[in-house]
Amino acid sequence: MTFDPTKAAATVEFGGQPYYFCSKGCAAMFQQNPNKFLTAANAAPAPQHPARATDSCCATAPAATQNSSQAVVLPNAGEGVRYTCPMHPQIVQVGPGSCPICGMALEPMDPLAQVEADPEYDSMKKRFIIALVLSIPLLVLAMSGETLLHDVPTASAQWIELLFATPVVLWCGWPFFERFWASLVNHSPNMFTLIGLGTGAAYFYSLVAVVAPQIFPPSLRDTNGAIPVYFEAAAVITTLVLLGQVLELRARRQTSGAIRALLDLAPQQAHRITETRDGANGNEQDVTLDRLVAGDALRVRPGERVPVDGVIRDGASAIDESMVTGEPMPVEKSAGDKVTGGTLNTSGSFIMKAERVGSDTTLAQIVKLVSEAQRSRAPMQRLADKVSSYFVPAVVAGALIAFAVWFFAGPEPRFAHAMVAAVAVLIIACPCALGLATPMSVMVAVGRGAHAGVLVRNAEALETLAKVDTLVIDKTGTLTEGKPTVENVTASGGLSQTEILRLAASLEAASEHPLARAIVRAAQDKQLTLAPVADFRATAGGGAEGRVENKIVRAGTLKFLGSAGVDISYARSQAASESATTAYVSLDEKLSGAISLSDPIKSSAKTAIKELHAAGIRIVVATGDRRQVAQRVAIELGFDQVEAEVQPQQKAEIVKRLREQGHVVAMAGDGINDSPALAAADVGIAMGTGTDIAIESAGITLLNGDLRGILRARKLSRATIGNIKQNLAFAFLYNTLGIPLAAGVLYPFFGWLLSPMIASAAMSLSSVSVIGNALRLRRMDL
Repeated sequence: MTFDPTKAAATVEFGGQPYYFCSKGCAAMFQQNPNKFLTAANAAPAPQHPARATDSCCATAPAATQNSSQAVVLPNAGEGVRYTCPMHPQIVQVGPGSCPICGMALEPMDPLAQVEADPEYDSMKKRFIIALVLSIPLLVLAMSGETLLHDVPTASAQWIELLFATPVVLWCGWPFFERFWASLVNHSPNMFTLIGLGTGAAYFYSLVAVVAPQIFPPSLRDTNGAIPVYFEAAAVITTLVLLGQVLELRARRQTSGAIRALLDLAPQQAHRITETRDGANGNEQDVTLDRLVAGDALRVRPGERVPVDGVIRDGASAIDESMVTGEPMPVEKSAGDKVTGGTLNTSGSFIMKAERVGSDTTLAQIVKLVSEAQRSRAPMQRLADKVSSYFVPAVVAGALIAFAVWFFAGPEPRFAHAMVAAVAVLIIACPCALGLATPMSVMVAVGRGAHAGVLVRNAEALETLAKVDTLVIDKTGTLTEGKPTVENVTASGGLSQTEILRLAASLEAASEHPLARAIVRAAQDKQLTLAPVADFRATAGGGAEGRVENKIVRAGTLKFLGSAGVDISYARSQAASESATTAYVSLDEKLSGAISLSDPIKSSAKTAIKELHAAGIRIVVATGDRRQVAQRVAIELGFDQVEAEVQPQQKAEIVKRLREQGHVVAMAGDGINDSPALAAADVGIAMGTGTDIAIESAGITLLNGDLRGILRARKLSRATIGNIKQNLAFAFLYNTLGIPLAAGVLYPFFGWLLSPMIASAAMSLSSVSVIGNALRLRRMDL
């Protein structure tokens, strides 16, 4: 049964996304237990055409998830490693195999499985070696003809060729015939349709010629009265296609080098410390990472990598966090600081408490995102898919036309020339290079980006980023550090600035508010001795009050102080023009001072903004801060437009308005309040230092939270698009030139007729050339 998702009988929304169903009964089953079918969809027992249902329920998954509008099968759940097609991610099965749509070998979805042995590669390599051993003597035998077997009758020589060719074509080339048959059953013509037709026609015609030569008319016989056979062409073509598959699979394994390199960052073992009942450290034992649980105490020695995410409990060290931030300078860490699994401990020894283990670690999440992004498809791939859908039938028609022209108008032996031309057209026009052009570039680029701290969630974001002309930036945490610091202290009534800061810090020591912590840090930096506070009380959105050294100390907004009876008339006239956040301080109902706090601009922001402007990108800052604060940052950094005092939903509206004006918009942010705008933009760019929600809403994540990462991401995007265009141009040019040559257009002028064996070699080399060009992205300088 097949169905068109646009004509679905029912629609069910789950997880914020629509699922379309072929019948209301299927929809009802899915609605009762969606997770059952969604889990099953990720573990299909066999490859299926995406529009053909083999179970009791079939549905069309959301286009955003599958990058396809076709239906996917939701069969019974299976166990084992799941495999999918890099060009058709809606195809999923348990265990290795080939895609029923394009015939390409499937890849494991589990990143950890990519480091294991590749059974598809091993199988193709074994078949290639056997085919090569048998094809060489067959080729020599066929080319030498009567010279080598001058005493052997032609019929007997052809039986010898059949003996060599049969295992090559029928056993070594059996995977190609399986894929050929699948392409017919699933109505999805692909490269193996052409390979199956070409080699099958050459072999089975020759087989009939040897077994039953009497059925052929005299016009098809050569000067010796024998029927020409093409066993060597069928066998050598099969061998060369196998060689192409081996080289392709080996090259595709190289594209997963980023995954393997990331996995290698995690140590194989950890030093787990058992704790006694009184909390003291006990015995130390080396255990594998899969035995760790959250809460375990782990020792990390100098030169070792941190095993999992956690927090330092005892000790201190300098940690090389270049894996996450891209910065080569080690970061000083001490008790209470977070550490990330996979980062390198360069100096001291420390004991840490494991917080996130297994698939929850930062490294595991990075690996997962990279793996998923490598399998996503860029919009440019749609062009290649559309061309391929018409290309194979056109090639078959071209081969039939070439056969007819040679058979009816060509020189003698007409049938032999017709057969050679038709088979050569079928073989040389295999669209494998066209199909590989986009996914290979995407796979390599995503891996390269991961090593540069640019985490790409999907290929569409990578492609769109190259076209961005407007960048909307959130201020806090993106342009600024996101941590307020004391900028200035003013005092009146005979008190010094130091005394105002000391009293305010003594009060705020009991508060957990970010501004309060900034005031306390400023006092600690000046090594001021804080006094104890009594009768502490905090008012949300206002401030705090308490008794310090027998004085009633209040710190907060003017409104908060005014409600407590403090005279604020003088300060109110100045507050409107202030460009920084201010905490006013009063002693015993008298306004005595003010503490100005600001969020420092990141040291890299000025350079990044300047370079973004140089790249022709218009920059808009959108923030919920007061306009005076936003204007101060805008003047310092040189923005094109400032949108201040905006709510989260208003940020999304700003992005939408810019898009309606014809701009291609990227949004960079790090907070929960940025997630609507990140989702609304053409490309969402999340700072890796931000919230999980922001990261989930974005297409690209900058692991170190540095705006310069946008420049790296844009450079990667442009290089990837250029690489894809090169691959597509090469594939189109190859087929444009190759098909007429194979059909024999040069024969009337130069007497040249392309051998099917040469056509097969050219076809294989075209695929390898496309992959080799994509692999150049691994060496690009970001």
